Amino acid sequence: MDTDRVVARVLGVPIDALSWERAVARIMDWARASESRYVAICNVHVTVTASRDTSFGQVIDTADVATPDGAPIAWMLRRLGYTSQARISGPDLMLALLQRCLEDGVAVYFYGSTEATLAALDTRLMERFPGLLISGRESPPFRALSTDEDDAAVARINASGAGILFVGLGCPKQERWMAAHRGRVNAVMIGVGAAFDFHAGTVRRAPAWMCHNGLEWLHRLLSEPRRLWKRYLVTNTLFIAGAAWQLLQMVWSDHEHRTKSRD
Repeated sequence: MDTDRVVARVLGVPIDALSWERAVARIMDWARASESRYVAICNVHVTVTASRDTSFGQVIDTADVATPDGAPIAWMLRRLGYTSQARISGPDLMLALLQRCLEDGVAVYFYGSTEATLAALDTRLMERFPGLLISGRESPPFRALSTDEDDAAVARINASGAGILFVGLGCPKQERWMAAHRGRVNAVMIGVGAAFDFHAGTVRRAPAWMCHNGLEWLHRLLSEPRRLWKRYLVTNTLFIAGAAWQLLQMVWSDHEHRTKSRD
């Protein structure tokens, strides 16, 4: 645990309060040292799931960093006293780290998605970051791996010399995978979800104005309504209710404290 880490609890889930500069610098320090760490990118879906599923909550609780992805998560941190907190999203963090990896000569590895998406991702990233060291990419089977298969995958990743392993297996699979592989994979693992598809061009990301105004979820819902309608209907409702209750408790606690101070 980093002694200078600042964490706030949103719906009981620990989320890091940190700047973009601090997030990138911390991850790059670990990457250059080939430290086995994992970073959870916490949007509303991740946060609500972690607040209701004890085992998944433990996965987020023990992450080395849990960034405030999603405008509502960053908004809650600002309400909790971290007034300058910005949203630190998976796709944007991935690009920021790739730029730093290019500058520092740190190799990266991509694990997840499909072979077609990874091939498109490789092409686009080399166009955007010429000279970037991509030491490997693989699309694991859409099933549980055998022990031998998993050991072989870990051996390939470690042999590649990558300092950062971007994991695109989707929530909650990617977070559970990273937690299970900390101490085995000699790199910083970052669960970036749909970022592979966005940067490969296989899925269109929301326009910048929607991202900046907390509406990226709406764009994704409209793009994939059959797959995502239930997730957003349920998790967004639960988040709004949970956040309102947490803030009301804060107001009540503050009121009681002021009342006792006057007595």
